[in-house]
Amino acid sequence: MKRIVLLFNIIVGVGNIYAQSGNTRFKNGLILYLNNDSTHFIKSTFVNQTWIRYNQNNPGSTVYNTLQNNTFDIGLRRTRIQMFGLITDRVFVYTQFGQNNFNYLSARKTGAFFHDVTCEYGISPKHLWIGAGLTGWSGLSRYSSPSIGTIMTMDAPLFQQATNDATDQFLRKLSIYGKGKIGKLDYRVAISKPMVIENSTLYYNKISTNSDFSRIPPKLQYQGYFMYQFFDKESNQMPYTVGTYLGKKRVFNIGAGFIYQKDAMSHLINITDSVNTAMKLFAVDVFYDAPVNKSKGTAITAYGGYFNTNFGKGYIRNNGPMAPTNGVNKATASFNGTGSAFPIIGTGQVVYVQVGYLLPDKLLGKNGKLQPYAAYMQAKYDRLSDPVKTMDLGCNWLINGHGSKLSLNYQSRPIFNTVNGELRDIKSARRGCFVLQYQIAI
Repeated sequence: MKRIVLLFNIIVGVGNIYAQSGNTRFKNGLILYLNNDSTHFIKSTFVNQTWIRYNQNNPGSTVYNTLQNNTFDIGLRRTRIQMFGLITDRVFVYTQFGQNNFNYLSARKTGAFFHDVTCEYGISPKHLWIGAGLTGWSGLSRYSSPSIGTIMTMDAPLFQQATNDATDQFLRKLSIYGKGKIGKLDYRVAISKPMVIENSTLYYNKISTNSDFSRIPPKLQYQGYFMYQFFDKESNQMPYTVGTYLGKKRVFNIGAGFIYQKDAMSHLINITDSVNTAMKLFAVDVFYDAPVNKSKGTAITAYGGYFNTNFGKGYIRNNGPMAPTNGVNKATASFNGTGSAFPIIGTGQVVYVQVGYLLPDKLLGKNGKLQPYAAYMQAKYDRLSDPVKTMDLGCNWLINGHGSKLSLNYQSRPIFNTVNGELRDIKSARRGCFVLQYQIAI
């Protein structure tokens, strides 16, 4: 960590010297070039997302046994430093260090860790790179590995990070991977060694008739994602896919992906015996991002996908990022659990769409641009009698593109509980959450 911070400070310091002398060498960011023609380089970036949030908590939510119907909190949703570079024509290295979900309930002076550490070699630099390490090169869908600095909605659709912190580390996996482009086809494939569930916060003490991640030593996981890029080609130097180009590209992609792991899940078949089953996930999605009127500066961003997720019999997972509470009163709690959580991942089928529109330049003039957006998720999970329906409405104020961005988002989520032996959506008990986020990206 100290070496990364030291190198980051050196890059910033040298950049300031060049900027003061009028040198434009750093016009493309915090970059140190390693050769005279600038084809070999080391680059550093920094991103921070601060949340100011008001949440209507799930029924029975508590903070250290004190009931909290509503919560106001301030937190660091994501803080990241990246350092990467093309060392030779065929060698690329990438690291990412940082912290997620730090708020008033978090353990202090802990939490920062390596998100990614990889090295890859270009077998055929235009067509095939092979790499290994802790990485976000994974399968299933576009936003299984989202570029956090360019997310259009307040947060990525987290259900696409299907094993997040269960058998991986905040979506990153220990993998051998291959990626590249063949004509208009962009592809990524990986073989991963899943992390054991025993070291996860999701570890469970007692196996049940509903499926959960198996406690046997994990078998290899196979995954891939393939995009056919009809118009402009997107960069695949790094694994993280852009959320919105703000009219700077004309992109239309159709993608499909999968994740498969034998014996990944397990559940009881009677009082004493259990069975292991495969995890089989499949998705198809489409992404469109293009200017509408270049002279006015308007643009549209749209994404949609269908997801078939088989985690085994009755699997369901509640999740809510940066939890604003840490417990529940069992007498009044819902199936959702504490804080802002709701059933987000499970065995079943999901449809998800999002759309945003970049408003004309003249609206704010030199003060930036506005981008309103909306997102909708509907999931029919086998264990729930009613579908999970969530809606996000928000607007980005792009003060300086993604580099300085203020966003306001409202999310409406369902509350599930047991009614006559079935897990049903209690429509009269829906909850909402307002988040104001400020992002800075260098």
